Parts: sequence; structure tokens; C-alpha cells
Amino acid sequence: MELLFAVLIGIGLSISAGFRVFTPLLVASIMSKLNILQLSEGFEWLGSTPALIAFIIANIVEVICYYIPVIDKFIKALAAPLALGAGTLLTVSIIGVDESPLLAWGLSIITGGGAAAASQLTTTAMRSNSTKSAVKTTSPSVSVIENSCAFTLSIFSILFPLIVAIFIIIVAFVVAKIRNKTK
Repeated sequence: MELLFAVLIGIGLSISAGFRVFTPLLVASIMSKLNILQLSEGFEWLGSTPALIAFIIANIVEVICYYIPVIDKFIKALAAPLALGAGTLLTVSIIGVDESPLLAWGLSIITGGGAAAASQLTTTAMRSNSTKSAVKTTSPSVSVIENSCAFTLSIFSILFPLIVAIFIIIVAFVVAKIRNKTK
């Protein structure tokens, strides 16, 4: 059961990484500092003061960059591989590698990296549609929504992983239904 909750937390944080790469890392670092999130052995550095400072700076820079059109395009290109890496790191840092490193890393790449990649691809599609629209003000609006989702989902994933998992399943089902109707 402990592994299940660790994987659920990892998936929730990984989906958040698809919205903003550094926000879930920052939230995980803060929650670790507050002793709310237990990081696995070897990954305690994520909750260290230098990591916290680095994640604060990276998060601020990332959020600002999405509001600058020229840099926004460059950040979008980097976001997918970074999100995949962040999702994998977040998941493995919670489930740990004590028992079986191959299983832990494999599970983390598939669940965490996969969730982050899927989330990132979805946000990229949303962004592409918003920047193609006649009204260019939608792109900043999408950024605000993404920032809010990344922060809120990160916190809720750590505090309420089972509820977040159910919510994600419902959202995925609704999105699939909507997508099928538009075909």
C-alpha cells in the first residue's frame, strides 16, 4: 500500500511537471523541509536548502519566461524533455530504490516520465491553439491557468494522493469523451 501511495504522489507531481517543470520540484522541496513529504534515501538533497533556493530561482525564471513571447517558444522546446526528467526524478525520489533499483527506475520512467510527457504534450497543444488565435491575450491566460494547476496539483498530490488519482482518471475520461465527439 505504501508503494501505491508513493506512485500516486509521483504521478500527481509528474503531471504537475507537465504544466511547469520546476513548480512540483519546489513544492516537493518545501514539503520535505516541513517534514510533510518523506523523500527516499539518496534523494534527501531535494529537500536541502541549496536545492530549495535553486528551485525557487528556477521556478520564478520559468514562470516569467512563459509571459515573454520570444522566450516562450524556446522554453516550450525545452519543456518536454525537462518535464519527463522531472517527472521521473520526482517519482523515484518518493518510491525509492532500496528494494530493486531496476524496478524503481523502470516504474518511475513509465509512470512519472509518462505522466509528465502526456501532461506536457497536452499543455503544448493548448498553448499552440492559444497563440494561433486572433486574440493574443489568451496565451497569458493559459500561462496563469498552467501556473495555478501546477502549484495546486503539486500540493494536493502530496496531501491527498488518492483523491488526486480519482480526479485525474475522471478528467482523462472526460477529455477522451470530448475528443471522440470532435472527430
